[in-house]
Amino acid sequence: MRAFFLSSVLVLLLACGPTQSAAPPDRRGETRSLLPEGRLHLPEFGPEEFQALLRELRGRPVVVNIWGSWCPPCQVEAPELAKVAREFEGRVQFVGVDILDSRGSARTFILIHDWPYPSVFDPDGEIRDRLGYVGQPVTVVYDSAGEVAFEWPGIITEDLLREEIDKVL
Repeated sequence: MRAFFLSSVLVLLLACGPTQSAAPPDRRGETRSLLPEGRLHLPEFGPEEFQALLRELRGRPVVVNIWGSWCPPCQVEAPELAKVAREFEGRVQFVGVDILDSRGSARTFILIHDWPYPSVFDPDGEIRDRLGYVGQPVTVVYDSAGEVAFEWPGIITEDLLREEIDKVL
């Protein structure tokens, strides 16, 4: 029954959801935030757009998680990421980078794991590659100045992530 519900929601979202890759200027010509509007939006970003998003988020800590719905280690850490993201909501911005995936599978993954934060869609893994990482998952904690404070290739635990976030708050 749950699978039927999730697939029904997914079909509805795919039919109605926005598909643009980055936020255009609004009617007044002011640029809107690059941060995706919702957790299921998944706008396509390349390395340049992602770096612009990180610049926009300076002033508060940011946790970036590079993941794919098809990645078994990503599935293992997903519930812990959701839990820590909720704990630090409003104080730390979490952003996912979904790589080498399809939007449909990614949206289903987000729904199943109930992630409260947005992700960007990187179908070719260019963001990960340009950041200098190999494989996934990768979790990076940026301090308020936008500097890398911590990076962890592989499955991150909620205790380790919580400890590293506390260091940048």
